[in-house]
Amino acid sequence: MQTLYIEATSIECNEDRREISGKIVPLGTGEVGNTNLGAYTFETGSIEVGDVSKIKLLSQHDMKKPIGRMIAAETRADGIYATFKLSRSQAGSDSLIMASEGLVTGLSIGAEIISSKPSRDGHTVVSAAKLKEVSLVTEPAFKSAQILEIAAEEIIPAEETKPNTESETVVDETTPVEATPVEAAAVEAARPTITAMAYSKPRFDFSAPKQLEMTIKASLGSDEAREYVRAAADTTDNAGLIPTRQLTTVINGLANNTRSAIDAISTGVLPDAGMSFEIPKITTLPTVAETAEAGTPSNTDQASSYVTVTVKKYAGQQQFSVELFDRSSPLFITELMNNMAAQYAAATDKAVYSALASGATADSTTLTTYPTASELLGFVSRGAASVYTNTQGFAKNILMNTSQWANLMTLNDSGRPIYAAAQPQNAGGVVGPTSIRGNVMGLDLYVSANVATAENTDKDDSILIINPTSYTWYESPTYQLRADVIASGEILVAMYGYGAIATKIGAGAFGINKT
Repeated sequence: MQTLYIEATSIECNEDRREISGKIVPLGTGEVGNTNLGAYTFETGSIEVGDVSKIKLLSQHDMKKPIGRMIAAETRADGIYATFKLSRSQAGSDSLIMASEGLVTGLSIGAEIISSKPSRDGHTVVSAAKLKEVSLVTEPAFKSAQILEIAAEEIIPAEETKPNTESETVVDETTPVEATPVEAAAVEAARPTITAMAYSKPRFDFSAPKQLEMTIKASLGSDEAREYVRAAADTTDNAGLIPTRQLTTVINGLANNTRSAIDAISTGVLPDAGMSFEIPKITTLPTVAETAEAGTPSNTDQASSYVTVTVKKYAGQQQFSVELFDRSSPLFITELMNNMAAQYAAATDKAVYSALASGATADSTTLTTYPTASELLGFVSRGAASVYTNTQGFAKNILMNTSQWANLMTLNDSGRPIYAAAQPQNAGGVVGPTSIRGNVMGLDLYVSANVATAENTDKDDSILIINPTSYTWYESPTYQLRADVIASGEILVAMYGYGAIATKIGAGAFGINKT
């Protein structure tokens, strides 16, 4: 296994003290980053973070220069975001200063690569990896990565005091006195001050144990404790004056940008015009046969036709008041566009899954609700043979819904999981609950939650074996449109794009038969 270092993020600091937050690596976006091992991208769910408290923040990937520790991590639709607490050491303070001055502008991960494969574009696609460390680096590899804001602990200057003098001279205010020239004192150069977007003074700890402690001390005569008890009482009488903080992290368990059905087939660029296009397809082959001496060779004309592919539009919109747009947090519009992009991904992926299911060759053997280990072996072997016979190409991928994925993880040999063992003899593959990518009997596994109702549980075609070259998804870029609705004084935001699924050889997919 290799350790890969990839610079992939933007940085921001929240209002808590000495904390740096940012996106440490993009997942499932297709964004390519230059690493010490070459050009890499990461699939959705491909990085295991593990225990966040054990992930150190380093300076420039130097294991001898730790500057902080991870305190939180979150996987979102476009990647992994994390928060780090910086050390109060000199190195930690230096790192905050350098970030505030724009001298370090990115976060970089160090990851142990477990599973990867080359792409057609020349870069490597990582499907499984383990996060080892994160580093604060001089400059991120991705153009979109940049520091958003810096906020550190507040530095409160000491009060100015007048120097003590042994005696004072009394001056008659009516008598002019010439000021005696005084040489200015030398000023020592100071370190740059860490500036912040916002400051907050330390708050009282109003936890129950703390209140009990201070109540006891107050009863014993502590003036400081009495002040604390009075302040604690005010939090109930003046609740409106004690602000409730709102974090910038948004909880969203409803959508992501995963498109497993599209990932399981080939992709292409949509032609620049028209709502349909054609692809030539050979329908009759010329023949070659054994021919007698001086005999007439076999003569069959090659014939071809066209596969017509229909272009579909996928679009969604939101209309809201101008007040909401003007007066809400910038997070509102960002989250709105992220969710619309996720819904676009779900709609296009569902369309591809339905096309694969509708044209697939049905297995001639009827299986139980959820295949047993032996039934799955038979299904894969029959599917591989069928796909090769009908397409002259190999089945490389297996696509299934989450219900069949759950069953797959239960398959075992005398209690030992077949698809989750570590380096077993006669391994059947690798399938785990923390990744929707894996391997089943040599086929790359793709798990999709974006399936039509008919394939959502244990129906026919809930498992498909696929030759990816038999199907191609052609897609345009996605577009955003914002317009003012004059009549109502509202704002309309739309997202749309065009896509087309080309079924080049319908028998390139083989579906489970459960009727």
